Amino acid sequence: MKEKKVKILLIVSIVLMLLSGIVVSAVQTNGGKVTMKELNIETDAGYSMSAYLFIPENATAETPAPAIVTSHGYLNNKEMTDANYVELARRGYVVLSIDQPDHGDSEVTDKFNLMAPDGVYQGVLAVSRMPFVDTEKIGITGHSMGSWSCNAAIATDNAADTQLISAVLIHCNEPTYTDDEGNYANVYGSREVGVISAVYDEFFGKITTEDGSQLGSPYWMEGEGTQSFLNFGKDPADCETREAYTYYTEEVDGEETFRVIYRPEIIHPWSHFSARSESYVIDFFEKAFGAPNPIPSDNQVWQVKEGFNAVGLVGFGLFIISFGVLLLNTPLFEKLKVKEIVKPAVVTDKKGKALFWISLIACFIFGSVVFLPIMVWGNSLPVSQIMPISTGLWSTICGIFAIVVMVICYQVYHKKNGMDLEAVGIKMPMKKVGLSILLALIMVVVAYGCVFVVDYFFMSDFRIWTLAFKAFEAPILSNLPYVFLFLVYYIAISVAANCFNYNNIGGKANGIICAILTAGPAWIIPLIQYVTYFNAKHMMWAQAGFDSPNYPMFILQLFPMIIIIAAATLMSRFIYKRTANPYIAGICNAILVGLFAITNTCTTFI
Repeated sequence: MKEKKVKILLIVSIVLMLLSGIVVSAVQTNGGKVTMKELNIETDAGYSMSAYLFIPENATAETPAPAIVTSHGYLNNKEMTDANYVELARRGYVVLSIDQPDHGDSEVTDKFNLMAPDGVYQGVLAVSRMPFVDTEKIGITGHSMGSWSCNAAIATDNAADTQLISAVLIHCNEPTYTDDEGNYANVYGSREVGVISAVYDEFFGKITTEDGSQLGSPYWMEGEGTQSFLNFGKDPADCETREAYTYYTEEVDGEETFRVIYRPEIIHPWSHFSARSESYVIDFFEKAFGAPNPIPSDNQVWQVKEGFNAVGLVGFGLFIISFGVLLLNTPLFEKLKVKEIVKPAVVTDKKGKALFWISLIACFIFGSVVFLPIMVWGNSLPVSQIMPISTGLWSTICGIFAIVVMVICYQVYHKKNGMDLEAVGIKMPMKKVGLSILLALIMVVVAYGCVFVVDYFFMSDFRIWTLAFKAFEAPILSNLPYVFLFLVYYIAISVAANCFNYNNIGGKANGIICAILTAGPAWIIPLIQYVTYFNAKHMMWAQAGFDSPNYPMFILQLFPMIIIIAAATLMSRFIYKRTANPYIAGICNAILVGLFAITNTCTTFI
């Protein structure tokens, strides 16, 4: 690609990022009809909580509107509830989307309780004090851990002098079935209550049969707790069997209320990215409160926001590589640039072709086999962020294995066939190494500066589903040392993809082949897990209990890695062709992945 085309690519990347922010902002504010604010709430519990507040134009002190507090799940942040806050706000509800304590931009505390985080109730207290909120119509909903927070909020609200919560929608979790003595009970009282329970939920919806065996979420409707919930807390042995998608009504404390269960045939993390699940959220609160601005539940626009978040993500990636290549024309970095584009090596003999496939497949298999054991080990360590340390350790060990494989390939084949380690970029003077590190750092800092600019002006970020590059608060930098765990791996796969495997095998698809096989562990493990789940109604790697290794949670960490590892491999090839230097892209990608890991998780005191 000529320099002029690289400049055009840089301009296109900037346009894509700006377009992303503008469209996302327009969708989040419903074309200016909803005011969006970022709050920092000093909670009654004594910690600072970050939140997005959405105030539709119909919500005023004279005409207060119903309010909904929404919460994300474990290891996520408030931006993950965007389908909820976009759709509910445009229907006229005041929406407060919170970062739970120890997540997102909220304060790291020493009192975080995974099973009953306090964030939702603190959000309820906050909206109850807003003059444009109808305090008789405050609802709550949360995905996964967010539903534990909803159940904790109900318990706190029940004990309060004045009850503030009128409706609760449990999302990918279970309602509370029993009282403090363990007896079936209606702990929700006269509140409207619904449950969105994914048929293929990996964590919740388990039931125990009479013979003591445990069945997963596909069988949840048969459970005694489920039936007790739909019968308003009665002993299920004395009640009729009830079904999903039916609103069951009953008079409780002199008020008519309802219970309902929705059962989308999806997996746990997909439910906050599902139009079907979002239609249930809309329908539930429409029935519970009545929307000030009623819109049919199949009329949804949050997908537009997500689509343009993804456009921004593409622009972000294009910016990194085009900006980095153009920096090679500056006096400081021109020594890193090669005079001609690096051409693929030509491999004609059977041994060379065999080693290409064997080396890629060996790393594929090794990474797949060691992933779960390393994740179990990482999650047992006393650290502030268990998922970054776990995925970082896996990356490091896989990187070391890849280096061993490359050394063996060099000794048995490449050395004998005249590979020049300096010519391919593996060996270089220390001054050049220093310049490579400096260039990578500048690429990361300037590119991430774009993330902060978009966040500041548009309250947006670059993401698709669980893959997100977002702005962060300064305290998150205390976890920056975890980034170093990704260096060995991303440098190693850059060296492997470019110094050893950049050749004529596969023709023009050579880079894609390397990307797919390098990312192999990230897609093969989920593939096995979910093909088994959908066909046999049980997971290949399930969690026996809360104290056992959480294999489903570990596997979910791989979904964004499919894109990340493949993209990192392709990006490294783009830069390598112009530099014959595998380290620039390797360092840049390692830092970016490390920042992604430490900004999208839960942080606790060690």
